[in-house]
Amino acid sequence: MAKPNKKGPTKTVQIYCDKCRTILFKYRKGGKGALIKCFIERIVENYTDETCICPNCKGVFARETLIKGTPAYKMIGGKVMVK
Repeated sequence: MAKPNKKGPTKTVQIYCDKCRTILFKYRKGGKGALIKCFIERIVENYTDETCICPNCKGVFARETLIKGTPAYKMIGGKVMVK
């Protein structure tokens, strides 16, 4: 399978915890669809202390996985919002 483009998109979005509205990531997202996965190499700034756990409310918002051979976070539905 093909790997995702290393350089990736130039549009940067901010990802927040849906429960407490704490910022989690700044991420280079491609496309117009919903946020389903975050490739770790596309994360510009990471505001979390522990992997996939909100620093404020300690809620789990994603799971670590490999997608097309590349490390990524698979988002849990309804746990994050994108602005």
